[in-house]
Amino acid sequence: MLKPVLQPQRPTERQYLSVSQLNRMAKSELEKQLGHVWLQGEISNFSAPASGHWYFSLKDQQAQVRCAMFKGRNRLLRFRPEDGQQVIVKARVTLYEARGEFQLVADIMEPAGVGALQLQFEQLKNKLAAAGLFDEDGKRPIPTAIKTLGIITSPTGAAIRDVLTVMERRFPLTEIIIYPAQVQGKDAHNTIIQALETANQRNECDALLLTRGGGSMEDLWCFNEESLAYAITNSSIPVVSAVGHEVDFTIADFVADSRAPTPSAAAEMLSRDQQQQRQTLDNYQMTLQDLMLSHIESLATHLNFLALKLADPDPILDKYQSAIQQLSARMNLFIEKKINTESTRLEQQKLHLSSLHPDKQLSSMKKDCHHLSKRLIQAMETQLNQQHQQLIHSAQRLHTVSPLATLDRGYSITLKDDVVVKSCADVNTGDIITTKLKDGVVTSQVQ
Repeated sequence: MLKPVLQPQRPTERQYLSVSQLNRMAKSELEKQLGHVWLQGEISNFSAPASGHWYFSLKDQQAQVRCAMFKGRNRLLRFRPEDGQQVIVKARVTLYEARGEFQLVADIMEPAGVGALQLQFEQLKNKLAAAGLFDEDGKRPIPTAIKTLGIITSPTGAAIRDVLTVMERRFPLTEIIIYPAQVQGKDAHNTIIQALETANQRNECDALLLTRGGGSMEDLWCFNEESLAYAITNSSIPVVSAVGHEVDFTIADFVADSRAPTPSAAAEMLSRDQQQQRQTLDNYQMTLQDLMLSHIESLATHLNFLALKLADPDPILDKYQSAIQQLSARMNLFIEKKINTESTRLEQQKLHLSSLHPDKQLSSMKKDCHHLSKRLIQAMETQLNQQHQQLIHSAQRLHTVSPLATLDRGYSITLKDDVVVKSCADVNTGDIITTKLKDGVVTSQVQ
């Protein structure tokens, strides 16, 4: 029951409220009196702007109320609300002061009538179906003769024991590689994804079996994660899903390349029957024996036919022996003739070689060398004499223009600090100067 906000005032004591004050007081009273409430209704006018907050109306047949669910709370939901959906909401009753609108701020929301997990399952199933992950065209064929099978499951669960028992009974030669993973719990899907990636990186299996035993929807929920669905789709190795019992369906079953109703059924599907294989091998052996006997009989018949057609070889051998004797005689004559021709040519080459003996050539070359040596010595002496005369002449010419020759003619050279004095301006009073004459040096001081 709401308490009166204002008491009636006499006209002389009338007080006024601003609109903001009124809305603030109304908000305070609503939150104080009603607080949090649980209610059920139908969602309408749902919107999710870029801010991340959700805004919608909750209605029944007679009324509706505006609601908001802020992103800090709506991110915890495992489903996305839609118009027309019946939900149960725990909300705080309040008033939006800026517009004076009565509204609810939702903290918790869950579907009414159907479980939240089931709703989330259906929404994800529809989303992945629309994205094409369930299309049969994208499914990879399961090999018919699997040599190595990879199993992604808990190594301690009942499912792996069932699978191994069936495989041992049907075809024990199949190599089994177990990729351990958690198959229940909050982070189980991440361990399954890691096992898938490891199997694809190692690339040592013909097919992969993703399996676990039965359980509730909550127990099997790790197989309904979107990230796992895409990991199965992106696997380069064909994946068979066998999760739970025959009535259990998960997202992994829809995206896998094939589904088996139970782990044991998956083992039956992925293994060959050794009895049937033995019977097939026996049939192949009998067929091969029949074919070999038939082929041997055919070869024997053909050999007998050829034996009848084969003539006596003695006349043919006599003919070839006579031809060989004739060819042998012709070859001997040819060899003898060839030897004679080559002997004659060899004698001619010896005579020619004798005329070219090095001693004769060396004697002639020695004479030429002696003559050239004399000519070289004469040429060198002549050249030296010419160069000597030219040197004497050049020295005489150089002495003519030498400063020493000038000194001999009565001239002198005056130096100051080893620098030639060319003008009176080059010296000052008291300077020491040196005068170079033809037969010595005179040092003097400038007065």
